[in-house]
Amino acid sequence: MSPTRREALAQLAALVALPATRLAAMASDPLDGTVADYHAGRRRGAWTAAEVTARALERCRRDGATFRAIDALADTALDEARAADARRRGGRTRGPLDGVPVFAKAIYDVAGMPTTGSSAEWARLFPEIVTRDALEVARLRAAGAVVLGKTAADDFAYHGNGTSSHTGQVLNPHDATGTRTPGGSSAGSAVAVATGMAFAALGTDDGGSNRIPAQFTGVVGMKPTFGLVPRTGVIPTWPYLDTHGPLARSVADAALLLAAIAGADPSDPLARAEAWNPAPLAHLRDDALAGARLGIVDAHVPRAQMTAEAVAMWDRALADLRAAGAVVDSFEPAVTRIDYRDAFAESARRRGDVAPDSRSPAPTANALLRYFAGRTDDARAAVRRGYAAYRAFYDVLPATFEACEPLLDRPIAEDPAGVSFARSRAAVVASLAASMRAAGVAAMVYPTMPFNAPRAVDPWPDVRTALGYGNWLGLPEVSVPAGLGADGMPALNLSVVGLPGDDARVLAFAHAYERQSRRFAAPPRR
Repeated sequence: MSPTRREALAQLAALVALPATRLAAMASDPLDGTVADYHAGRRRGAWTAAEVTARALERCRRDGATFRAIDALADTALDEARAADARRRGGRTRGPLDGVPVFAKAIYDVAGMPTTGSSAEWARLFPEIVTRDALEVARLRAAGAVVLGKTAADDFAYHGNGTSSHTGQVLNPHDATGTRTPGGSSAGSAVAVATGMAFAALGTDDGGSNRIPAQFTGVVGMKPTFGLVPRTGVIPTWPYLDTHGPLARSVADAALLLAAIAGADPSDPLARAEAWNPAPLAHLRDDALAGARLGIVDAHVPRAQMTAEAVAMWDRALADLRAAGAVVDSFEPAVTRIDYRDAFAESARRRGDVAPDSRSPAPTANALLRYFAGRTDDARAAVRRGYAAYRAFYDVLPATFEACEPLLDRPIAEDPAGVSFARSRAAVVASLAASMRAAGVAAMVYPTMPFNAPRAVDPWPDVRTALGYGNWLGLPEVSVPAGLGADGMPALNLSVVGLPGDDARVLAFAHAYERQSRRFAAPPRR
């Protein structure tokens, strides 16, 4: 019998009872360490949740303003921290996230705060306080986490630069010039954890929005299996691609956040229905890579287009994997970033199905209506009010609300183009799984991005990445820092990628790589 969510989270408490591990030389400030460090300090009476939360809020007001990483701070954080301290004194802690300061992203509903979507126009149109939590936020609160507030992002989580019309361009804390992008769209979440404003943060990923800022700011970012984390209560993006997950400074801390937010819920029609058991995330062993066979997908490592430094970083990451006991070989999967779109289309043709469309208008329209149905009595009127602002980004929607209105009531899971896309995904993933089994490959590895952060105002290098490949196939992927370059900027992240449902395995492999390589470096204090 699978454990209940409460039982599984209680099992995860064992993780924070283990001896504390350091990402780097541990400073006196608990915000610069891991969740395990933090709880170890609480147990020995070095600090309380209320003290650390107050310190986190101070950092947010100082560093958050400097880097434009914060959308808004919650008024309830200190009360939540004091409640966590009271639970600890009474021996009633809720698990490893109890009393841990975390952030949500600006597109998440958080009770007691407006939802700006990081858009100046949306903030003007919807200034009202929201009275409900997004499902992920509610799950974090149930696990005892202290929700500090919300981080800045690209407007409606649409781009990858960290550019918000509401709060301005998020800055990269590693860059003294103030010109290099932190990546996006989950820019503020990545910056908040990189700079120790919080231990972890929620982000979203349709085509790299967690993994891009993870690399550019040098933190851990995860895109879980598609559908593992229900998305209820969050301004929608592309329902057949959108995947929510954690950002943190360590793989173990990212695993703690995923353990709390994942699991079936009928409120999201595309969420996975399988029972979720987070207990394996309590056992991220340092030797998980011993004997594991990892595949290097050459099509995902564009060495000829990478700088000499990026190639050197990549080769060093492979050496670290091998030093951790992994067998790392070249692997040619059944489908790669070069041909995955063709494979989806061909699968539909063989079925005699309609063309698959990951960005079909009707699912996005219905998702927007469903979002408002959870927070207002007149969802249609709310969609009408915000339609022009939202459609300026999600321009696959019809030009006017009136033209879109017939799409609002078409259920997400019944859209022909979306259903065809899901069927093609299943077929393509099955072929990938067969090729991995035949080669004995447990996971794939490749650079998250084959280049480091450009200036925010510049075009990105014309180098293709595997980011969209992961979203289309719904694969779990953990992006882990591989080190700083000569300019002091994060130069590369290693992505560990598995098959749908392999989230615990890829986290375990990523953790073992992280423990072997120890490449995380906090940005300098300014």
